[in-house]
Amino acid sequence: MTAHVLMYSTAVCPYCIRAEQLLKSRGVDNIEKVRIDLDPQQRDEMMKKTGRRTVPQIYIGETHVGGFDDLSALDHGGKLLPLLQGP
Repeated sequence: MTAHVLMYSTAVCPYCIRAEQLLKSRGVDNIEKVRIDLDPQQRDEMMKKTGRRTVPQIYIGETHVGGFDDLSALDHGGKLLPLLQGP
């Protein structure tokens, strides 16, 4: 069982694609994607929640991971899989 993954993204974001590939390679089958390019209200919500303007913005469970670089650093540090496994 993996934790719920939420990713704010856009259609043409290469870092969003890389984040999705990394998550899938770690066993995540379902990523809830929120397309902020289709809904400006979602962009505003993302900015309020994260304090960031860039995509992707990734949540694993209740934890705000950040963007692709943050996700990759978690993976390289051996902390991604435990986070994905949940509490």
